[in-house]
Amino acid sequence: MDEPIIKIRNLHTSYGKRKILKGIDLDVYPYETLVILGRSGCGKSTLLRHIVGLNQPDEGEIIVKGVNIVTASEDEKNEVLKKIGMLFQSGALFNSMTVGENVALPLLEHTPQDENIIKIMTRMKLGMVGLSGFEDFMPSQLSGGMKKRAALARAISMDPDILFCDEPSAGLDPIVAVGIDQLILNLQSAMRMTTVVVTHEMASVFIIADRICLLHEGEIKFLGTKEEMKQSNDPYVVQFLERRADEEHLDPDKYLHELVGEP
Repeated sequence: MDEPIIKIRNLHTSYGKRKILKGIDLDVYPYETLVILGRSGCGKSTLLRHIVGLNQPDEGEIIVKGVNIVTASEDEKNEVLKKIGMLFQSGALFNSMTVGENVALPLLEHTPQDENIIKIMTRMKLGMVGLSGFEDFMPSQLSGGMKKRAALARAISMDPDILFCDEPSAGLDPIVAVGIDQLILNLQSAMRMTTVVVTHEMASVFIIADRICLLHEGEIKFLGTKEEMKQSNDPYVVQFLERRADEEHLDPDKYLHELVGEP
């Protein structure tokens, strides 16, 4: 097996007294699509923010393309980040800029390319996500799915080696969502990227994942392929797959007393 492009060792982080990640060890391999899955509050978005250098952990190593971004200098970290694309949950387009200007921004900021070359590259990236001809539109003129596509075009504008996607299908109807899933797959194949997707949408998971990392209360509960996950006998994995709610035992008399302030 290839050397991991991302290597995480003994990663711990807390918000105040609350421990969010508890000793995460995880490898991500070149050209795979790894899905980080879990319930709200399990630590999956926090893990993603650590990998892209937005948060500093309490303890541990995060080695991306051979550089430990926890201890790297700002210059070293920035060189690594130039080869990383990020699709945020909201899209995070700049509303004061056109779609074309949004996509061109990383190229203007981080490359010496001529303005005309950047315009050509911008049109190419918009074409790859199905938005040819939308360069002069404002984000407010786009639908939710089109905004995600425009944000994805910006994320791949510098031909990244690694693409991170935070809840890419959140807020989209099922038909638009599956279109985004398929687009991520197509781009991953065409551009030979490693892709890490954070989601809790099981429908998306079984479309895009090569491997799945299931987090629970800051720890890895399962790591393996889709087929291995379906065959797992772990009660939490089974509960997650079957979408069964937690069992809640509510005492009606006790609840009534609490409402009226009686002991």
